[in-house]
Amino acid sequence: MSSILIRNVRLIGDKEPQPRCLLIRNGKIVLVHSETESSIIEADSELDGNGHFLIPGMIDVHIHGAEGFDMMDGTIESVEAVSKACARTGCTSFLATSVSSSLDDLLKMVSNVKKLEGKEPGARIAGIHIEGPYLNVKRKGMQNECYLRHPNQGEMEKIIQNTGSLLKMVTLAPELPGGLKMIGFLRERGIIAAIAHSDATYEEAKQAFENGASHVTHCFNGMRPIHHRDPGLVIAAFEESNVSVQAIVDGVHLHPAIVRLIYREKGPDKMVLITDALQAMGMGDGTYLFGGHDVTVRNGVATLVDGTLASSTVTMNEALAKTVQSGIPLRDAVKMATETPADVLGLANKGRIQPGADADLVLMNDQFEVIWTMVNGKMVYKVD
Repeated sequence: MSSILIRNVRLIGDKEPQPRCLLIRNGKIVLVHSETESSIIEADSELDGNGHFLIPGMIDVHIHGAEGFDMMDGTIESVEAVSKACARTGCTSFLATSVSSSLDDLLKMVSNVKKLEGKEPGARIAGIHIEGPYLNVKRKGMQNECYLRHPNQGEMEKIIQNTGSLLKMVTLAPELPGGLKMIGFLRERGIIAAIAHSDATYEEAKQAFENGASHVTHCFNGMRPIHHRDPGLVIAAFEESNVSVQAIVDGVHLHPAIVRLIYREKGPDKMVLITDALQAMGMGDGTYLFGGHDVTVRNGVATLVDGTLASSTVTMNEALAKTVQSGIPLRDAVKMATETPADVLGLANKGRIQPGADADLVLMNDQFEVIWTMVNGKMVYKVD
């Protein structure tokens, strides 16, 4: 049996004032003890955390690309690149996320994700998130209007035949013809029905939640805004205790006051940090092709020619830092990047540092810079 002793680390929100140590065996956390007990624990190897803080591996339920690669490119290399980029930024699991496209292009993406699953060089594929094509053109954002269409059960059945159990989430607009029926169809198959790129009224959103929708994609973005006589989707979601919501905390998509508002309304148990990153993540400013559009990135902000925001370039560790800077307690911010998305996806052994959990771990310094990332007890990234 292979075992690793991780020594001298700080755990977020730990009531124990002394540094901690963890014993990892066969990819699982076996023990969590005070550092003073580390000398009596036997292991095949040791890692010294040098007093840095250790968090569960972060989980990104919404990422399109990174490092110049788009998962809709139609190559396995693109999915591999995202896996590596996630690991470098403290993310150990992710949902490979599509954009609205032809069915053929979507199925190519699905095929490549399936081929890589289980052989990822970095972060693990937790499943597939299909964003579109059943979206409202009025709230399309950067989604390509050429591919937007009404929910089609026959098409979705074909998608499910190809994805199998990998399909975890579908984002759609429930007010479209067939939208409510599609939500019920997904719910019956254990697939998360998420809402965004939607012009749903408050009443339409409430009906969607009654039918089984349980998640809101990039809350506030790509949806009817709040008005005091027309509260819309956001307020409907805030009123539903079982509905979780995503937040792009990059300093662009959401004002810090809105980040705090989401946190107050949904709490750390129902607020999920995401990147919604495109291939410009980790690449810097420049021009990129995304979703059939030319996207320009200036000062880290990705936009279409008309100024429409086009995804983000933020990483998970940056999102974590910006969430804390917005005024959210560190312990809760970490939960929203780890345990909460794990719970949304039903991953009971991830997002936690406790005996029996998967050894998906990230060591960070006080500036939220990633020192190393471990997946199932295996080091997949380490600063040189």
